[in-house]
Amino acid sequence: LLNQFSMDEFNGYFRVATTTGEPWNSGANASKNNLYVLDADLKIVGQVVDIAPGEQIYSVRFMGNRGYMVTFKTVDPLFVVDLKDPKNPKILGALKIPGYSNYLHPYDENHIIGFGKDTVEYARTDGQGRELGRTAYYLGMKIAVFDVSDVQNPIEKFTEKIGDRGTESELLSNHKALYFEKDKNLLAFPVTVMEVQNQREPSNRYSPPYGTFAFQGAYIYRLDLVNGFTLQKKVTHLNAEDYLKAGDYW
Repeated sequence: LLNQFSMDEFNGYFRVATTTGEPWNSGANASKNNLYVLDADLKIVGQVVDIAPGEQIYSVRFMGNRGYMVTFKTVDPLFVVDLKDPKNPKILGALKIPGYSNYLHPYDENHIIGFGKDTVEYARTDGQGRELGRTAYYLGMKIAVFDVSDVQNPIEKFTEKIGDRGTESELLSNHKALYFEKDKNLLAFPVTVMEVQNQREPSNRYSPPYGTFAFQGAYIYRLDLVNGFTLQKKVTHLNAEDYLKAGDYW
């Protein structure tokens, strides 16, 4: 189990999402993702198994008769799962985009907000330049609104990217770090922003450069389904001298 959002009780049924195996293994030991529905006696009555082999679950959210699952290895598939019939759960649609979401937060019954990281995909090669496979590197923080009105064709309606490689937020490991007030169209969270100041060629051309420390505090956004994310204000408790003393580090 990833966290508490991997589990849910609804109408007398217990729904749970799991990852087995290891994402970097192959064959019988390769990772697989599964969703099970259990009755009040904890007997499995429905299941969807072997979802996205070779990847692992990064976030899950159950919302009534639907479930949402993000898996990741090099790209971010968002799966929409129909749970209306507990004995016959099925994947309705999937969306593959760069990056991944660590946390999914409901906006309304047809929109969900994802908080995670942007990524870039690279090809791994041998000494002769032959491709051995593909991998992904984390970049800055990414927030997105997913529109699942058409469950078979979910779309990424709005996105916002913050900082460069090395940017972190408490929200990515602790959902209580999020402030969301839908009636006021307000969204806020803490973030440590790292930015690449000079876009020079990295010493390792196969990986993007890490940023240097640029900001630590809260980002406050307005969010609605017409304009998407609009940054309202940045709030920090550090003064200009603190930033100068920090150098490259937070």
